[in-house]
Amino acid sequence: MKRFFKPVEKEGSSKKPSLSQPEKEEDVSLSNENKGEPSKFMTWNANSFLLRVKNNWPEFTKLVTSFDPDVIAIQEVRMPAAGLRGAPKNPGELKDDTNSSREEKQILMRALSSPPFANYRVWWSLADSKYAGTALIVKKCFQPKKIFFNLDRIASKHEPDGRVILAEFDTFRLLNTYAPNNGWKEEENSFPRRRKWDKRILEFVLQSSDKPLIWCGDLNVSHEEIDVSHPEFYSAAKQNGYVPPNKEDCGQPGFTLAERRRFGTILKEGKLIDAYRFLHKEKDMECGFSWSGNPIGKYRGKRMRIDYFIVSEQLKDRITACEMHGQGIELEGFYGSDHCPVTLELSQACPNSKQDEVSM
Repeated sequence: MKRFFKPVEKEGSSKKPSLSQPEKEEDVSLSNENKGEPSKFMTWNANSFLLRVKNNWPEFTKLVTSFDPDVIAIQEVRMPAAGLRGAPKNPGELKDDTNSSREEKQILMRALSSPPFANYRVWWSLADSKYAGTALIVKKCFQPKKIFFNLDRIASKHEPDGRVILAEFDTFRLLNTYAPNNGWKEEENSFPRRRKWDKRILEFVLQSSDKPLIWCGDLNVSHEEIDVSHPEFYSAAKQNGYVPPNKEDCGQPGFTLAERRRFGTILKEGKLIDAYRFLHKEKDMECGFSWSGNPIGKYRGKRMRIDYFIVSEQLKDRITACEMHGQGIELEGFYGSDHCPVTLELSQACPNSKQDEVSM
């Protein structure tokens, strides 16, 4: 979620991870080594995956080693898709047709070939430039049956800016999304774009009710007042004094009444549960937010919960833990990003029941 500041790190500096291995050929078929279904998940808006690898990788690696997730969903990869200038791009592959892009790709792939990531496989959905993009990193013993990169489940099609990766497992679907920012104005890439996105998400969840859903990522919305540190501040926020004509569009992107109501409709009509709020009913000013504003300036200490695990009601009784791993206004546990990782743990499904059977 890019709102108020950009990382100050230089992309050409810092230590590079070592231990290179060749990349695996793209293949989404079910692995013979599968050991049931994933039950431990992590989502993180990295705010440039390359910068995190260069500058924060040892600390993030410790978290991954400790939590041992089966699936890691990344947003804001911010690596360009493969393809020559002026030619069609391949959003599923990292750009490597220049010396600089080749070096950057090697840095990422070295990191993802080193422990503990050598036990995982990665899928990319990338924008044409260093903007947006998502990645899905799955343990090799839990490989999905199918992977899609769009909400329409059309083979080979990627959403604009690489905002979606959908993994189909035996008993559930996992949707990793980087929702577009609402913006401040009634412009093409602001309010209308977000309205269209929310409409498509609602259509997707309603059309996907045949199997439980785990929806995670940077959803760029704080549902209730409890989900922001300073509700009055965010409700009154303006950009350059501009006030939208529709009162419901006023305020901080991600905390307007219009966005929050649409998100509530998606949850209600899709019969979905906010896993974190299901377990944590009270406001937590220390560890209850996933995004934090710039520690310098008027957004210091201003925080929002915009990164989620949303699950189908059928999975509600299996939620054992959902935690945010950052705390405080100094961004401890954010690993260089302006977002902290969020994790979800589910208990194992009863072997005598089929999770994909929807109760009527």
